[in-house]
Order: sequence, then structure tokens, then C-alpha cells
Amino acid sequence: MALSHRFILAGKLTGSRVSDPVTDRYTGRTMARVAVPGRAHVEQAIAAGVKAEAAMNTMPAYQRGNVLHALADAITRRRREFERLLCTEAGKPLRDSRGEVDRALITCGLAAEAATRLDGEYLPLDISARSAGFEGFVRRVPIGLCSFITPFNFPLNLVMHKIAPAIACGCPFILKPAPQTPLTALLLGELLMETDLPKGSFSVLPLRVEDAAPLVEDHRIRLLSFTGSAAVGWMLKSKSGKKKVVLELGGNAACVVDAGADVAFACERLVFGAFYQSGQSCISVQRVLVHALIYERIKRDLVRRAKALKIGDPKREDTFIGPLITDKDADRVLEWIAEARRAGAKVLCGGRRPRRSARFNPFVEPTIVENPPRRSRLWREEVFGPVMTIEPFKDFEAALAAVNDSRYGLQAGVFTNDLGHAQRAWEALEVGGVIINDVPSTRVDSMPYGGVKDSGLGREGVRSAILEMTEPRVMVVRRRAP
Repeated sequence: MALSHRFILAGKLTGSRVSDPVTDRYTGRTMARVAVPGRAHVEQAIAAGVKAEAAMNTMPAYQRGNVLHALADAITRRRREFERLLCTEAGKPLRDSRGEVDRALITCGLAAEAATRLDGEYLPLDISARSAGFEGFVRRVPIGLCSFITPFNFPLNLVMHKIAPAIACGCPFILKPAPQTPLTALLLGELLMETDLPKGSFSVLPLRVEDAAPLVEDHRIRLLSFTGSAAVGWMLKSKSGKKKVVLELGGNAACVVDAGADVAFACERLVFGAFYQSGQSCISVQRVLVHALIYERIKRDLVRRAKALKIGDPKREDTFIGPLITDKDADRVLEWIAEARRAGAKVLCGGRRPRRSARFNPFVEPTIVENPPRRSRLWREEVFGPVMTIEPFKDFEAALAAVNDSRYGLQAGVFTNDLGHAQRAWEALEVGGVIINDVPSTRVDSMPYGGVKDSGLGREGVRSAILEMTEPRVMVVRRRAP
């Protein structure tokens, strides 16, 4: 991993005298040190990106597609290295690491196809006598230099969801990966260096927060795309000036299990959705509302399944629950559980750290909490840990209202065999996506993805991201009478 000790400035590996450690999330030991860029490097990256706009804009579509195909091939060749990095710097269990590499390849492939399918529109403008003889054409043009700020929980695929659409539509970019997980992004950048992207068209800068302000504030950057917490995202938007902003923020996703649902299937999916990656996903199942007729059956099955999950070393094949990103995050999750318990909630399972011989213990057992008060943080905020809350309902409309009782609105799930209930949920739920007969943790990488309320602004997914990174340009032609 020696090459990953340097950052990528305008397409070239660059070092500095300052470095930050990257930690193995399971052992707590330093696994690498990464050179840290400063303000001067950011200025150089912005200047190079602006200079590369023309070359990216005029790069033929097939060549942009070829870059993405070459990137996918390179990831495939080095997939075990990516899997190992995801296990160590992100603490992601091996099965989830493999799945993330698979998804990144899908995302890259979708963008490669989209690069050659950036369609336009024909507008007949002879809508009245005044405009007879006029016709219009619309093409989409790249917005220009973009800045991308990405989180730790999907350090490969969420990076790919930003850089691949940018390459597909011809936008230079500067990427700031999460400080906890820079190695995966830097390896991805090294693979991009082997492609035919124009000189200076991309940078990967593991910046400290105090040096990252130009990525938000500099007017030469035309779009900021941020994935992370709601508090940080809306703060960045307030400082972004006139540039376009796309925010993919947090959530406390809810799932409704209707009376006629398949109990075994719903429980299997709920346990997966709540506890994969130790709940460190913005669409992790957090709030579960179950019809009273099947509530006791669902509750027993969920507890049984949660207790059976294997906790431990993310590099082991049988591990399902890995470490949280920091020991402090484990402390926070346990405090929220204790707060709900003090307020009257019942902890059905979990709610503790597992026993470990090592002093370093950033783990929380998979936890199910029954009937958390509406004022508790387990209900109102994003726990970002392996915790599911559960409560019964009798009236479907009341359950939908409970889902909407949140400042977040990313995705929601509804298990039902009632078509009317499915359509009603789609109509009434204040979220960016309603998943019928599966958990809100479901995301297909081609679909429009994003939220409402405090969960964000704009949409990701390859085609949706390309629309965000391009602008419509109209040409109107007046035909002269023969």
C-alpha cells in the first residue's frame, strides 16, 4: 500500500510532510499513514480542474465510455485488494465488502453505457401563429468542475456514484474522501491515472476539515455533491454560494409490516436491513411498525434471528456484525439505548458491548428495543448503529403517520399484500423512495436515490446524477419560408 501514502493532485501522485494515520477498525492499530494536502494543493487542484473543463467537455462519448470500462476492468483485477481495504479501514465484514465491490462494478458499467447515451430533445415550437416556423433542440452540457465529499460507510461505491457520472458526462472533479477511509478512494484514483482522462481533470485529496472550505465556497466549482450527516450537509449548503448543491444525507428509516405479510420473509429482511454493516447505513432499518395481529410472532422471530448473528473480525467469512467506525460511536449508540430504556422502552436483546479480550472494543451487540418513546433519540434521530426499534399498530393510516413523524425522509419499506395499501403508502409517505415488500435498505444503483425534508436535496443514481451534473442548453431555429 506504499502508493496509497500519497494523494492525487491533478492526476499525479503527490506527497507532503504532513501525514495522518489510517486505523484498522477491528484492532485499533495504525495500518497506514496518508499524506495530507493543504490549502495550496486545493488551489492547484481547482486551477487544474478549471483548465481541464474544455478537454473533458470535448472528449468524445466513446472515449469517456472507454475510460469507465477500463476502470471497471482494473477494479476487477484488483478486487481482492479493494475487499481487504474495505474490511480493514472501514471495518466492513467480508461479505459486505464483496458486495460493495460488485455494486461499484455495476455503477461503473451503468455510467459507461450512459456516456454514449446522453440524449437530447426536439421541441416543436409552432404552437401559435407567432412562433410558426420555429423549432427547438435541447442538449445537455456538463456543468463544469465538481467537488465531491464522501462518507466512510461505502468508501468505494458511494465514491463511484459521484465520479463515474462525472466522467460519463464530461465534468472534471475533486474528490475529498472520508478521513477514516481514504485508502480505498486513493487506490481508485491510482487506477484512474492509468486511463486516458485529460490532464489535470481529477484530484483525490484526503483533506482535513479546516482546509476543505474551497471545495464548498470557491465560485469556480460549479457543483458540490455531499454525502454525510444532515447537520454538516445543510451547513455546507449555506456556505456554497451560487453553485448547484446535491445532498444525500441521513435518515431513520421506517418499515411497516402489514397484517397479511409473509412473516418469515419479512423477519429475514428486517434483520438484514437493520444489522448489515452494523447499522452504519443511512437507509438502515431503524423503526419497525408491525400490525398487532402478527406482532408477537414477528417480535419472537426478530429476537431469535438477531441473537444468532455472528459478531467479530470483519475478515472472517462468518462475521455479520463488525466494528463501528470508532469506539466513541459505540459509546453514543449505547447511551441512546440506555436513554430509551430509562424512558420506559424495553430492550428485547442486545444493548451491550460483546465481551472481548482486547481493550479496544468498538462493537455493539445487535439490539432490538420495544416501544421507544417518541421523544427519544432512538425514534427521532439517526442511530447509525446496530439498533432496531419495534412497536405494534392496529390502523394502517396511523402507521403511515408514525413513519412521517420524523424530520428525515430518505426511504421507507412496506411489507403488504394489499395493493391499495401499497399505493396509499406510495402516495402518503414523505420519503424519496417507497420499497414495497422489502426493507428501505434496498437500493438498486440505477434508480433515482435521495430524500426529502432533512434527508437531502437532489438525486443520485447514474442517470439522475448525470442530470444533476449537466444543464439543458436550447437552440432555437427559425426556418425561412422558401
